[in-house]
Amino acid sequence: MKKSFGNFAFLTCMLFLVTLACVTGADPGGTQTDQAASGTEPTDSPVPTTPIPTAVQHEMMPSELPAVRSGLAGDQDSSITADQKRAPSGDRFTFGSFERPFNSGTMETYYPHIDILMTEFYQDDAWIYGVITVKGGESSRGLDGKYAFEIDLDVDGRGDWLILASQPSSTEWTTEGVEVWTDSNKDVGGAVPVNADTPPPGGDGFETLVFGRGVGDDPDLAWSRISPTDPNSVQIAAKASLLGGDKAFMVGMWAGGEDLDPALFDINDHFTHDQAGSPLKEFEFYYPIKEISELDNACRMAIGFQPRGGEPGLCPLPPAAEREPDQPVSCPEQYVVCFVFGNQTVCYCNQP
Repeated sequence: MKKSFGNFAFLTCMLFLVTLACVTGADPGGTQTDQAASGTEPTDSPVPTTPIPTAVQHEMMPSELPAVRSGLAGDQDSSITADQKRAPSGDRFTFGSFERPFNSGTMETYYPHIDILMTEFYQDDAWIYGVITVKGGESSRGLDGKYAFEIDLDVDGRGDWLILASQPSSTEWTTEGVEVWTDSNKDVGGAVPVNADTPPPGGDGFETLVFGRGVGDDPDLAWSRISPTDPNSVQIAAKASLLGGDKAFMVGMWAGGEDLDPALFDINDHFTHDQAGSPLKEFEFYYPIKEISELDNACRMAIGFQPRGGEPGLCPLPPAAEREPDQPVSCPEQYVVCFVFGNQTVCYCNQP
C-alpha cells in the first residue's frame, strides 16, 4: 500500500512539472535562455547591412571664366519702383518678356534675389558659361531661387537646352542642385515660338532630364557656383558638347521661384494674359500679376553671328548699330553686336 502511494505521488509530481512548463513557456533545453543571457542572435537569422553609397568621382570641372566675353544683355531694375508695387518696364507677356520679381496679387513683396540686372555668356573649347547678376541685398537670403540659361541652337525661338541651378550656396564649383533638360518632342514654344499662342496649347516643355537628381551618364556635365567676387552673381557651366559643334546660336537667361519650371516652357503658352496678370499699372485690365509671379528673364543674346533683328526673343537692335569707342578693335566687324538698353546703345563682341 505504501509503495503504490509513492508511485502515485511521483507521477502526480511529474505531471505538475510538465503542466507548469507548458503554461510558462519554459525551454527545457535552455536554448532561448542561454541566447538571451549571452546577448547573441540565433545563428540562422540574417544580419541586416546598410550599403555604403559610392562617392561620385569627378574627372573634369570648370575653372575660371574665359577672359573674353561672348554675350551680354542688361535687364530692368525693379527695385526703383518696388515701393509702388509695380515694375518699371520690361514685362510683355505676349512676347515672352517677364519682369516679375514680386509676390502674386498684392505685389507688396519684392524679391531682389530674382531681379536680374545683367546676364553674360562665355565659352571656351570645353565649357559654356551663363552668368546671372541680380539686385541682391538680402544677405540672410542669398541666392535663394532658381537660375537658368536657355540655348536655342536653331535660332528659331524654340529652346533646345535648359541648364538650371537651384539655390546655389557655394563659391566652389558643385553639381549639387544643377540639372540639364532638353525638349525631345520639340513642343517648346508651341505654334509661335517665344510669343504667346491663343488659346494656350500647353505641352510638356523641357520634359527630358539628362543630368541631375541621379540621372545622367556623365557626372561632370554641368556645374554652378556663386561668383567668388560677387555674392549677387551666379555662374552656371555646362560642357560645350551640348552645342553639338554649333557655332551660331542664341542664349536667354532666367531667374525665378516655383514658376521657373522646365515643364512650363514656353511659360506664356500655359496661361492666358488674364490668368498671368501684369506688373505694369499701365495695363489696367491685367494688373496686378496673378498666376505667374516671382519670375524674371533677360532678352536673348546672339552668339557667333550678326543678327538681322527678326530673331525671336532677341535683344532690341538700334536703328544703326555703331561700335562704341571702347569696343575692342581686335573683334571682327561681323561679330560686333549692339543692342538698345534703356536710352543707351550697348555693344559686345560675340566671336566664337
